Amino acid sequence: IGDGAPTGNYGYTNSGYSVYEEENERLTESLRTKVSAIKSLSIEIGTEVKNQNKMLSEMDNDFDSTGGLLGATMGRLRTLSRGSQTKLLCYMMLFALFVFFVIYWIIKLR
Repeated sequence: IGDGAPTGNYGYTNSGYSVYEEENERLTESLRTKVSAIKSLSIEIGTEVKNQNKMLSEMDNDFDSTGGLLGATMGRLRTLSRGSQTKLLCYMMLFALFVFFVIYWIIKLR
């Protein structure tokens, strides 16, 4: 490096090297920013996937417990239908009809 060469560009002003070096630095910084944004986005996606999997697992457990309850209820209904308890079955049908009309009446008033 000569005495008259400006510091910082190491004497490459005449060859245009400093222009390319500045452009590379600018592009490198732009790429670094984009990579950082993609990294944070992928971390957020991973967190969201974990939350969604946890919620799906809880829903699966809820459906399993509901399925067990429904299976037990259907078993009781089968037992009622096999026996000669027609009076009790008629009461259940009347109760179901009553509930249906009450719900219909509530919806109609809205």
